[in-house]
Amino acid sequence: MIIDQSIIDRAGRVLIAKKSVLDDYAIEALKKMGVPGIYVREGEENARDMVKNVPLSMAMQEKFEKAYKKDLAKVKLSESVRKRVEEGIKYLYQDVNSPDFTDATKTVTNDLMRAIDDNDAVAVDISALKVSDEYTFKHSVDVATMSMIVAKRYGFDEKQVYEIGISGLLHDIGKSKIPDEVLNKAGKLTDEEFAVMKKHSVFGYHILTDKDDLSGDIRLGVLQHHEKLNGKGYPLGIEMPRISPFARIISVVDIYDALVTERPYKKAFSPRDAVEMIMSMTSELDVDVMRCFMESVILYPVGTDVELSNGENARVVENSPFTVLRPKVLGLTTGKVYDLANDLGCANIIIL
Repeated sequence: MIIDQSIIDRAGRVLIAKKSVLDDYAIEALKKMGVPGIYVREGEENARDMVKNVPLSMAMQEKFEKAYKKDLAKVKLSESVRKRVEEGIKYLYQDVNSPDFTDATKTVTNDLMRAIDDNDAVAVDISALKVSDEYTFKHSVDVATMSMIVAKRYGFDEKQVYEIGISGLLHDIGKSKIPDEVLNKAGKLTDEEFAVMKKHSVFGYHILTDKDDLSGDIRLGVLQHHEKLNGKGYPLGIEMPRISPFARIISVVDIYDALVTERPYKKAFSPRDAVEMIMSMTSELDVDVMRCFMESVILYPVGTDVELSNGENARVVENSPFTVLRPKVLGLTTGKVYDLANDLGCANIIIL
């Protein structure tokens, strides 16, 4: 059997890569890890994870427009805002001791908050955010923006939404204190190197301790964003009651964004695989936060062309915030509308 997903540890390191042939040793290792089941490949390999949009015939276009339902309002960043945000993030990471550090942080967060408010945004498509080609900067903005959107759905007031934006923006600021040979290593980290990397949340907390106008909630979000509800996270190894709400939200969006982003040492996971991995982490992540996240993220924007497991290409015509993995799609060959979430006849069909 050929595995059709990657198996990663809690640090995000790939233990068994996607497309690996499963031998007896790998299967035994999976059992020892407590993995109850995996996806394996069937049929011929198809290199496309997402098909390119194709022109529609007039008849098919009419069917699309009839079934089409606009996505929930999404966060949009203008080109000028993107540039300003990228410059602000780079400034923060270049000098954490700058007297303007807090002001620069608030300026970036204000830009992101304004983008949410101006669009009345209640959802986010991170593939459309792209503010930088540099992972650290892109990741910071992704986590800040998604955290604010999720926090709104979670019930936070405006001040809390703003502050979790700051916390998300700075959640990895401690990595500015990690040696470059560890931070930028393309291969798997050794145990010693990983121990160094895990210190970044503590470093980040200490960086913020002398910033008097940043709240304790902001600092706890930075310190605790790698904690797990079962006590198996770091740096403190604390359990649910002691993990701050900020950290519980940032933890979910941090994991998702890291999974779907390509890095030198790993390929990007598909949105489907990333969401399914998060859904499997119920012992580690806050279930209410996970629900709010699922209702806030758009994996397949309306108008996106996708490939179905039945072999047909299709175009997304409607999303539901409660079933992000299973939108309603229009088959581009048959003209059939597949309601992947509600039609039992589509229960065996997934988006590849």
